[in-house]
Amino acid sequence: SGDEYCLALRNDGSITGWGNNAYGQVPSVIGDDFIAVSAGVGHNLALKADGSIVGWRINNYGQATPPEGNDFIAIRAGASHSLALRSNGRLVAWGYGRYGQASVPDGNDFVAIDAGWYFNLALRANGSIVGWGFNYDYWGGTWYGQATPPEGTDFVAVAAGWTHSLALRSDGSIVGWGKDDDGQATPPSGNGFTAIAAGARHSLALKADGSIVGWGDNHDDEGRWVGQASPPTGNDFVAISAGEDYSLALRTDGSLVGWGNNSVGQSTPPAGGKFVGISTGVAPRLALQESICQYTLTGDFNNDCEVNYSDCAAMANEWLVDVDFSHFADMASNWLIDCDIEPANSACIPK
Repeated sequence: SGDEYCLALRNDGSITGWGNNAYGQVPSVIGDDFIAVSAGVGHNLALKADGSIVGWRINNYGQATPPEGNDFIAIRAGASHSLALRSNGRLVAWGYGRYGQASVPDGNDFVAIDAGWYFNLALRANGSIVGWGFNYDYWGGTWYGQATPPEGTDFVAVAAGWTHSLALRSDGSIVGWGKDDDGQATPPSGNGFTAIAAGARHSLALKADGSIVGWGDNHDDEGRWVGQASPPTGNDFVAISAGEDYSLALRTDGSLVGWGNNSVGQSTPPAGGKFVGISTGVAPRLALQESICQYTLTGDFNNDCEVNYSDCAAMANEWLVDVDFSHFADMASNWLIDCDIEPANSACIPK
């Protein structure tokens, strides 16, 4: 999730990027052992297979200098701050903290995170949401409350935009709050939604039938119509992502589709298939490319042939499975089983 640029994670563990490269943020970092990436506004984070985090580019507030450790399972890069989730359910934040966004709430029961523009959202295991950080417009003049989530314990996903937020309830309905001058925090009615994404001034939702609904602003900063809130037709979509003034979606055939502002190529994703997920954040997004597995292994949510940190990240960040938390036990029972190395393991079922 970057500012007019995107990062993608290949199935060989390397990182690629496209779009605006004003700060040199797009070129890949060296390595082939990454399992997740997140782009902010000029700084990036990458999660390695050993659970450690790497950061690069703009670092004026230390936002690209992550803490040490190898127990991280999820990462999010905000405007000038960063957020991460540890495997023990605790949160860590660093970088610009004038509004408290680089501090974290107490607790070890967090299961999902998202970083917006100077604010954060985190989902607890009991289905409640915690928000902290900036609650005003960009200049601090008007209170919008984007970091003040509604009460309740029936939430299963959160999405932090620039000055508005969204949450998905367990019944498939959507709640929005924060700045709503373009209707970006007023979601459609109904309860047939399975995923949400919040951009700068627009929002997206994925329906159970595979179609996409968009609402909010359809213009760029210059007032030109670019259509970021007007998704393509079809019912073969499985994931969505809302950027600053453009959007991305993943089809069932593993290909990516982009629409909206394309001034620096940000809505032109790589061609081809084999992608299995896209991640939301402040603006542009990332994609995970498919690994070809010979086995079906319970808990292998990102299809990389083994159960490890990347499956925790996929589960916590994208909610690719039912949120009943019994799946954590499934993952634990198959932790670090590599079926290509242990094909005779009883947990490895040939496809």
